Amino acid sequence: MATVKLIEPEEAKGKVKEIYEDISKTRGGDKVNNIWKALANEPDLLESTWNRIKQVMAPGALDSVTKELIYIAVSIVNGCEYCIHSHTAVARKKGMTEEMRSELLAVIAMASQTNSLANAYQIDVDDSFKK
Repeated sequence: MATVKLIEPEEAKGKVKEIYEDISKTRGGDKVNNIWKALANEPDLLESTWNRIKQVMAPGALDSVTKELIYIAVSIVNGCEYCIHSHTAVARKKGMTEEMRSELLAVIAMASQTNSLANAYQIDVDDSFKK
């Protein structure tokens, strides 16, 4: 359960209403998700977060599915259930297959294991990796 009141679209006014309209338009008519409804309690934070996510997740050197996979991986590492679910749903819409998801989880598990081992052994970084 959220620790703040979720501001529903029909309750939104001013800047929040404008941002909600942009969220729906940008996402092809999709509903306003709960994260935006929570952030709407702080309109400036809502605006800056929405603008930044549009910029970061926009097409670029990385394709949109790869960006979503990275977002999922970081969300798993950070333990953010909300972001794991929301970005998995978006990744599926953008073309992530179950095989891709399985490989992603295998890579995350492998990285978690080797990261833990490297940290536990306090291994010096090879000079060739520092260039």
